[in-house]
Amino acid sequence: MTTPPHSPGARWSRRHWLQATSAATALAGLGPAGALAQLRVEITGVGATQIPVALAPFRDEAATGVALSAVIRANLERSGAFRVIAVPPGLDERSVPDLAAFRAQGADALVVGSATRLADGSVDVRVRLWDAVRGVELAGQSSVVLPADLRLAAHRLSDLIHEKLTGERGVFATRIAYVLRTGRRFTLHVTDPDGEGGQVALASPEPIISPAWSPDGRRLAYVSFESQKAVVWVQDVATGTRRVLADFRGSNSAPAWSPDGRRLVVTLSRDGNSQLYLINAEGPPAPERLTSSAAIDTEAVWSPDGASVYFVSDRGGGPQVYRVPAGGGTVERITFQGDYNISPALSPDGRQLAYVSRQAGAFRLMLLDTAGGTPLPLTDTRDDESPSFAPNGRLIVYATRSGGVDVLMTTTLDGKIKTRLLASGADMREPAWGPFGR
Repeated sequence: MTTPPHSPGARWSRRHWLQATSAATALAGLGPAGALAQLRVEITGVGATQIPVALAPFRDEAATGVALSAVIRANLERSGAFRVIAVPPGLDERSVPDLAAFRAQGADALVVGSATRLADGSVDVRVRLWDAVRGVELAGQSSVVLPADLRLAAHRLSDLIHEKLTGERGVFATRIAYVLRTGRRFTLHVTDPDGEGGQVALASPEPIISPAWSPDGRRLAYVSFESQKAVVWVQDVATGTRRVLADFRGSNSAPAWSPDGRRLVVTLSRDGNSQLYLINAEGPPAPERLTSSAAIDTEAVWSPDGASVYFVSDRGGGPQVYRVPAGGGTVERITFQGDYNISPALSPDGRQLAYVSRQAGAFRLMLLDTAGGTPLPLTDTRDDESPSFAPNGRLIVYATRSGGVDVLMTTTLDGKIKTRLLASGADMREPAWGPFGR
């Protein structure tokens, strides 16, 4: 049995999936994230195929307090799909650019824009996107936003650029949830994918684990230890209103929403060993047992079509990933390489499974085709945990340990481009990437 997460110096993540624990807590409502939640982005690696994009500083952006072009650049580079070429100041959306000259410099596309502060304090943000290969304009957009929404505006512009140049939706205007520990205090944060624009959903002197987004992005389910044991709560992200979902005898943990948002799978020990149960999201919490084994079954995730549930079980002697029909039935083993495989996460199309595998004593992020094949290691670190796919399936956010601190990373699916989100002196764990929409 591992050390309980509320013990001094203990690690407090879902990697310790066999642990039993109890604790007490205090509640805080929604509010601005503290300074420790302001993250710094470091991007490493080079992708195999990237679209070269020339990006000019937005005219007058310095006067707004937000460097929109810098936010866009970081977004595009973090996605792994783009290589950004810096352009000297001077161009904006009113310019008639020499696209042939940009093409000669190796750029396939050009982004220019402006951010003009208006008399009422709002900001007029404008952008134009050009195809330098074909010599045509791909998009033009203008919007008036409040100063507090400038970063979100930059994220939405990044999504526009991503979709126009790749044909796929960007995820820069989505959100992530994660748990931050500072000393003996835990906070559940909701931020933009770059770690900025955050709010605190819950603050507590005791552990908070396993945040999970509802499919509509309006609610978070999570586990709190404020009742001297693990209890599953559901909280409205916008209002902070919350309610208990599962508080049965024993431990209540690892919530996972169904794709239609009507049910959750949770892990309960009410009848003995930890097993999977189905609970209605809105109705009476009358759990319906999904698995029945003499083992420990936990860490469930739904397939995107809602037909099956993936989970972790030690029924074969060590923890492995299994699959069971959502209506119950025959259990099928999914992972075979390695004797310790946990924390499954499914891509939005259901074709790929991310999980954490113990390899030569190190816990590393792996990627496996759900149709079969050889797992692909995505990292060379030793303490990876809690993978979660972006809603477009192109990135994975996960937790790891670096320099004695727990940090969050994103990686492309080939493992070639990674982004590190740093928080000064604070441990960051349990990331969960939210759906499209705000």
